Amino acid sequence: MNRARVLLADDHLGTAEALKSLLARDFELVAVVEDGLALLEAARTLQPDVIVADISMPRLDGLSALAELKKEDPHVKVVFTTMFAEPAFARAALQNGAHGFVVKHSAWSELVPAILSVLDGRTFVSASLPGVVGPESPIE
Repeated sequence: MNRARVLLADDHLGTAEALKSLLARDFELVAVVEDGLALLEAARTLQPDVIVADISMPRLDGLSALAELKKEDPHVKVVFTTMFAEPAFARAALQNGAHGFVVKHSAWSELVPAILSVLDGRTFVSASLPGVVGPESPIE
């Protein structure tokens, strides 16, 4: 069975290494990049099944990178991670085309299920952000 190919983008080396070790068990990591422009280049070149990206990165933030990626491939699958447990960030990410949103303090328990959900065509939002996806949201 082929493992899903994941591109990881995070500008914090320690966080990137931790996420890399978490994801390596279940997925093929095609690259780890440190900023939004590198994310765009790697996504274009490597064509991963899922992109896991920090929402806040240098040179190009995650939402701006997502907008560029969506222009090129409307079906690109992105799971955002962030330190900010704010429903507004999650709503903005989902409204702009992300498929998942994981708060970093929950990553150890939620990131793998988030990626699997996204690969299965579902949306995933950290349990610590209730009410983000609901009747008022365009994403169900």
